[in-house]
Amino acid sequence: MRQPEILSTEIVAMLPRGEDNPRNSEGDFAVLRNGSILFAYSRYVGGSGHDDAPCNVAALLSADGGRHFAPVPFYLAQAKDHGTKNIMSVSLCRLRGGTLCLFYLCKQGPQSEMYLKRCTDEDALTFAPAERIVPQKKDIYYVVNNCRVCMLPDGSLLLPVARHKITTREDGSRSGVYFGSCCFFKGDPDGKNWRQVSRVLRMPAPGYSGTGLQEPGAVVLPDGRIYGYFRTDRAFQYESFSADGGKSWTRPAPSRFTSPDSPMLIRQNPYSGVYFAVWNPIPNYNGRLDGETRWIHAGRNPLVLAVSENGLDFSPYAVLEDATDHGFCYPAMLFLNEKELLLSYCCGGEEDGTCLSRTAIRHITIA
Repeated sequence: MRQPEILSTEIVAMLPRGEDNPRNSEGDFAVLRNGSILFAYSRYVGGSGHDDAPCNVAALLSADGGRHFAPVPFYLAQAKDHGTKNIMSVSLCRLRGGTLCLFYLCKQGPQSEMYLKRCTDEDALTFAPAERIVPQKKDIYYVVNNCRVCMLPDGSLLLPVARHKITTREDGSRSGVYFGSCCFFKGDPDGKNWRQVSRVLRMPAPGYSGTGLQEPGAVVLPDGRIYGYFRTDRAFQYESFSADGGKSWTRPAPSRFTSPDSPMLIRQNPYSGVYFAVWNPIPNYNGRLDGETRWIHAGRNPLVLAVSENGLDFSPYAVLEDATDHGFCYPAMLFLNEKELLLSYCCGGEEDGTCLSRTAIRHITIA
């Protein structure tokens, strides 16, 4: 396919950090039954934007098809209701039966758990009690990115999960290990009966990687296979394929997507069948980053968009953001029709302290 031709693009909402709000981060979209568009995201409170700092799930609404979003957020879920201080990393998914589900991580000490909440009244956006869908396992904690729940053709749900070990230091404190592996959980079409369906996938030649496989994603291809992709520090997103609904996977290997240590997102437009990929294409080669820029943007620029008819052979990319003093990462997509989509992503720079502290929502029209 040809490089995507962007007819128009504009920022329709910006979520900068503010007083007692040090970070507004990764999120996801859903269309409500009344036609409004919901954007849910991680809203940090207090004085720290660290991943484990106090955080709740907040939301904005758009009543005009994503052209404008209400300026004042409201909370969908709060950490205090789970007896903890941090819930984050949101995915939204409407089940085949029509129920809208909200997914997020609930952090308790060095461990993270995934919960499912059912929408009981969409007009008021009230949710049923949380249900744990990824079980605790000794000395393991799990990570699931935003905008990651993948619906399979039969209506079942596939959840790509990163696994990290927990170590105990000499002083008795416990912490997570950065190096990761991945697996896949599956839920029935009604959002129940979650179980791990795949073996654990590991980075080949792990001695040459500091990250392993991290922050996995998945998308269904036209032939029914599932394409899995993984963040690494080896200059590429790694890839794997499953031909049996997520049970067995090919050995992870470098994909065509060059990349720094940053997540990618691939989604299919349900109106046109075209696949969209959003990622950072320039690896962190030796000498690219100094200590300051590594902390601020981690090499996560530019941010680009490519398209494909089969989910495998992608076009040359179009650049969406290219500011070298900012980082762009953790995207989410919502397709409005064949030509229009909403794209959210973190976009912080030096003035924010880190690329994760600020989030933008962009409206894009493509020929």
